[in-house]
Amino acid sequence: MTKKINKVILSGGGTGGHIFPALAIANEIKRRNSEADILFVGALGRMEMEKIPAAGYEIIGLPVMGFPRKPSLKIFTFFKMLMKSSSMAKKIVKDFQPEIAIGVGGYASGPLLRAAAKKKVPSLIQEQNSYAGITNKLLSKKVNSICVAYDKMEKFFPADKIIFTGNPVRENLIQDVDKNEALKYFSLKEEDKVILIVGGSLGARSINNSVLKNIKAIAKSGVKVVWQTGAIYYDRIQAELKDSKPENLQVHKFITRMDLAYEVADLVISRAGAGTISELCLVGKASVLVPSPNVSEDHQTKNAMALVEKNAALMVRDTEIDTKLFPLAFEVVDDKKRCLTFSDKIKELAKPEATKTIVDEVEKLI
Repeated sequence: MTKKINKVILSGGGTGGHIFPALAIANEIKRRNSEADILFVGALGRMEMEKIPAAGYEIIGLPVMGFPRKPSLKIFTFFKMLMKSSSMAKKIVKDFQPEIAIGVGGYASGPLLRAAAKKKVPSLIQEQNSYAGITNKLLSKKVNSICVAYDKMEKFFPADKIIFTGNPVRENLIQDVDKNEALKYFSLKEEDKVILIVGGSLGARSINNSVLKNIKAIAKSGVKVVWQTGAIYYDRIQAELKDSKPENLQVHKFITRMDLAYEVADLVISRAGAGTISELCLVGKASVLVPSPNVSEDHQTKNAMALVEKNAALMVRDTEIDTKLFPLAFEVVDDKKRCLTFSDKIKELAKPEATKTIVDEVEKLI
């Protein structure tokens, strides 16, 4: 018999890839018990401090930062902020008295889950990537359960703690979408061939630059291109395209209705963050993945290769993006049979019940 969840701390963030799974877990807990008290703990100045309150949840920010990748005086600031964050995390756990602590990755997860473990609070981490980050590897010795989305994760974590669940995704992607509504939303026609370009919640500089360098090829392609630039790049791109934007190119700062965007897309060009890959599997879209080189342990390349090895996606390295990305994308989108093959293969990897399975485990732990 499982126990109803009443008091939960959810920790992590930094990017949409961590925030969307955290919100999906929180919403599933609320669905099971509308009276559940859920507190988020994030990192000050990061994306979660805006997105979590907007979704209706309380959040406390820790002054934690990432470990400096290059030797510098920032190492002293890092340890100072870590000590302060650890002290704050202890107080948060003591005051809130959660039944369980859940970490989804990101700077704040470390101090919070360590504090929870010291207080003997049951704890769980949700590792989205195929290559575990150092924080989760260290935490794995202290937590009770580790929910993963890829196989062969026992090389990072104790095998007896691993539960294969898949990654939670945005809830509206699981629901049926009206194709006509999607076409109307993006002012497209049924017969249009459509490429969707996304660089993650914050955008991707090299993908954006590649689009700009291939504007003439896009204009000549006859393919409709729906492009999410990310907020920090949008104004510069709009200025640069002021006199040269092709009619077949749509430029969006951020696409709130990703369910409709996926519905119209024949092919998706994207980074290879774990959350995005889980979404692509769920919606079954042919994809060209461009792993970010600016992530720890090059984990996005490992995420992408997990699909490429199953013939479920294509990959272009960031260093080759300007010359190889668009010729390949246009070649694939023009081949309907090839698109359908990739679509079928990637859909086989979907885990639509991931969020429910994770919350089932949460109930067991408490």
